Amino acid sequence: MQSDTTGTTRLLYWLTFFSGMLECLCFAGIVFGYASLVFVLKEDGYFSQLCVSDLERNGTTTVKDCTRQDEMFSLVFTVASFLNNFMNIFSGFLFDYFGTMVTRLLAISLYTTGTLLVTISNATFSFLLFPALSCIAVGGMLLLMTNMQVGNLFPTHRSTIITLYSGAFDSSSAVFLFIKVLHEQGISMRSSFLFLSFCSIIHIVRTFTLMPRKHIPYPLPQHYTYGVKCGNSNSYNVEHNMTDEALEVTSKPSCRMNIPNNETDLNPSGDVASFRSCVLSWFFLWQLLWLSIMQLRHYFFIGTLNPSLIRLGQNDANLVSRYTNAFALTQLCGVLCAPWNGLILDRHKGKPLCPGETEQEADMRAALVSLFLTSLQCLLFSLCASIPFLPLQYFTFALQVINRAFLYGGNAAFINIVFPACHFGKLYGLVMSMSSVISLLQYPCFALVKGPLGGDPFYVDIALTLITLLAFIHPLFVFIHCKKIAHLRRNRQSVTLNAKVLE
Repeated sequence: MQSDTTGTTRLLYWLTFFSGMLECLCFAGIVFGYASLVFVLKEDGYFSQLCVSDLERNGTTTVKDCTRQDEMFSLVFTVASFLNNFMNIFSGFLFDYFGTMVTRLLAISLYTTGTLLVTISNATFSFLLFPALSCIAVGGMLLLMTNMQVGNLFPTHRSTIITLYSGAFDSSSAVFLFIKVLHEQGISMRSSFLFLSFCSIIHIVRTFTLMPRKHIPYPLPQHYTYGVKCGNSNSYNVEHNMTDEALEVTSKPSCRMNIPNNETDLNPSGDVASFRSCVLSWFFLWQLLWLSIMQLRHYFFIGTLNPSLIRLGQNDANLVSRYTNAFALTQLCGVLCAPWNGLILDRHKGKPLCPGETEQEADMRAALVSLFLTSLQCLLFSLCASIPFLPLQYFTFALQVINRAFLYGGNAAFINIVFPACHFGKLYGLVMSMSSVISLLQYPCFALVKGPLGGDPFYVDIALTLITLLAFIHPLFVFIHCKKIAHLRRNRQSVTLNAKVLE
């Protein structure tokens, strides 16, 4: 009887995992395929009133100057990407205090509102793109946040699943490519977004059947289950076989202090960490800087991709369309690249630890490799993006999707490793929100390119590449911390050994 229950529970876990993958892959991060959508929006005449006619020097040929139109499209993405991250602080508190069901219902409401706003928008009501894309971005991020806890169902592959979901989130940006292709085949953008609106029914069903009402605890209790009970009744069953008191006891170990304020030892006393102490730690500060710098680089690249391709392609519409499609197709590979980072983070799982070493110390050493590789990838990506050679951009697209998959998956995994699980939603939300403030610099950068630099982003790209070097501070700090911990452990072992000899 117990084996049947265990088999049913494992099936529930796998259904939750695969349905979460589908949700992240097809819906959560579609806003980051904005470069493909801009191509469609321009054809449908959005913000076309901002284009002005100029005469060539010979005074006979009239050409259109659409600089202001490009600026408005860039502003739409800037606002959406900013709110996508900034609202995470409120989303994190909502998730930690009210649980999965409330957070997901809000996410579905926002997402559906956004897709419906796109269906009723047109060239006359182009301004509706601002609330529409913002709602889609915030709703999609909320869906990702609630799915990340699914990694707790598979303890030995926890980081791998978190990074896999993050990669699926990145790959979902290719949905706008499919909308672009369908638009070229005669299917209107309105019909495509109306279909996305109807798909919200799937999210609602999954919320009530394959997700917990509150949270998935870590460590995971034995025979933990959730969802709809398939027994004598069809009532909603949350955390089956666990009373409220058991859940409270189970949650306590995850709220222990992982990194003390003095940061000289890992969890020496088992004190409960306050949210404030986590935010004021050096780990949080360097993680914020690390994420903000690379996120700004990616946002500026995505937001200026369409005008950059037009400039490098010398206004050849077919060439621009081909490179836009290539960029969108590479985004599909995010779900394939993200597990590499997860495997790096989980590579020590199941292996014996060094004498006296804790599991969290081993996790930190694995995170060090991940942080360094992500920083190095961003530097290479930024260098390639700075070179004004169109064929090289294929390689730039590949580096961009690999780095983006490592960046966001590694960010979530690092917060899970270093800080208490009971603060994950708040800390993840806070670091994403604060980084979004820095990402607002993309718009003045874009204005600088369109204005004084005459449309050439070369100098801004070089400046951002130099700033990217600051991202290496974080892995350096973690390296020094790991060395200090190892040194202290060896000293303790030496003292213990000497004491035994004296006895």
